[in-house]
Amino acid sequence: MKKLIRISLLIISITFIAYGISSGEMKQVFRKAILICLECIGIG
Repeated sequence: MKKLIRISLLIISITFIAYGISSGEMKQVFRKAILICLECIGIG
């Protein structure tokens, strides 16, 4: 039973990751991360 739950959660996770990449969310996340890092070191 635990193995079935783990496999189903893995499949759901992969599905959501693939959807996020295909919809362009990855670019937005990286852009926000870069801006936050630049603000932390005082450049941006």
